[in-house]
Amino acid sequence: MYAPERQQEILRLAREGGRVDVLSLAAEFQVTAETVRRDLKALDRAGLLRRVHGGAIPAGRLDFEPDLAEREGTAADEKDRIARAALAELPADGTVILDAGSTVARLAAQLPLDSALTAVTHSLPTAARLADHPGIQLHLVGGRIRHRTRAAVDAWSLRAYAEIRADVLFLAANGFSAAHGLTTPDLAEAAVKRAAVAAARRVVLLADSGKYGQEHFARFGDLTDVDLLITDTDLGPEDAAAIERAGTEVVRA
Repeated sequence: MYAPERQQEILRLAREGGRVDVLSLAAEFQVTAETVRRDLKALDRAGLLRRVHGGAIPAGRLDFEPDLAEREGTAADEKDRIARAALAELPADGTVILDAGSTVARLAAQLPLDSALTAVTHSLPTAARLADHPGIQLHLVGGRIRHRTRAAVDAWSLRAYAEIRADVLFLAANGFSAAHGLTTPDLAEAAVKRAAVAAARRVVLLADSGKYGQEHFARFGDLTDVDLLITDTDLGPEDAAAIERAGTEVVRA
């Protein structure tokens, strides 16, 4: 079976079952898991499927939102490289906002022990990783906690971000593109992200390349609101150049 034929069959299975997984597809077509991953990546790039941890779902579900376990396991190596590259953007002695997101949480886990920063976050997982850090003055923003992301949202969170000014925001997004801007599935989380962007002098987006071109239900800004995008090398040079022409610096880690 040629790759286009296999990809067409994968698309049919995804639409019928609502989801496909890599290992089952590999067994079905008697190919390697890596071959299936390349197929899923091609279908994702074409906008026909959306890659998730371990497989893919049909495109078009703008409100689909993976849980924390899926986020942590998706593009793990890429997220680690992005987090390491983001360390260079930390102010020598200042204030940072850490958005709710798995790559931002990885950055928090990698902060050097000699860091001397004030950190603000509305993410419980990120706060837990920083709570015992000896050099971090940690401020946890409160509000209603969303079970799927463990992030605080609603009026308390919005009010807290309206009262501060930070040197750098490390921002997360479920999707980003020049055409559709910065998006996430939930309106309440989008509102908090928008408030965090307004509270920072500099905005650094940490997003793996699989999120490029993705579009979700709630829009919270333009890509031009971002000073620096740190992503992985799977974002093509032409796409990176197009983003930079629009005014956002790009680092491919």
